[in-house]
Amino acid sequence: MNPQNLLDLMTKRRSVRKYADTTVEKEKLLDLLEAARWAPSAGNKQPLEIIVVDDNDTKNLLVEAALGQKFIADAPYVLVICANVERTSSRYGERGSSLYCLQDTAASIQNILLLTTAHGLSSCWIGAFDEQKVKDVCSIPDFVRPIALIPVAYPASLEEKRAPPRRELKEITFGNAYGKVFMEP
Repeated sequence: MNPQNLLDLMTKRRSVRKYADTTVEKEKLLDLLEAARWAPSAGNKQPLEIIVVDDNDTKNLLVEAALGQKFIADAPYVLVICANVERTSSRYGERGSSLYCLQDTAASIQNILLLTTAHGLSSCWIGAFDEQKVKDVCSIPDFVRPIALIPVAYPASLEEKRAPPRRELKEITFGNAYGKVFMEP
């Protein structure tokens, strides 16, 4: 793949909350799950676990757990992205459970979001939810932590959303130490 194509895909990705009333092909869904599986993982502990929700009653319960974000139920699939904390903490202790397993699942989420965009689908990374309610809805055990909800659907509109503003590169990069100029304007 041309690196510029990948960068273009990254800049095209948007959080979409309005979905078409159509199904998503299982092959595309399986591609997303496969993309998640290949994300980097600290010590290759692979704490990622995904619950694929397609049941309408369960999706509605997830809406309640996600503080009433109704668009979640409009997607044919909702991926409940989880971190099996024990898998990482078994090797890395507290840092594994408080950081590495979150980093690993975040990398998986980014893979899902990018491939969703490449497939012409839409999604939204949802982190605002009552963790215990999600655990109850999906029968998630104590050693597994829900990290994100990702609705997967076709967008209601093919019109591209405008990109939200981003900080300039010179505002977020430093040279050798925080606050030191890396790039001259």
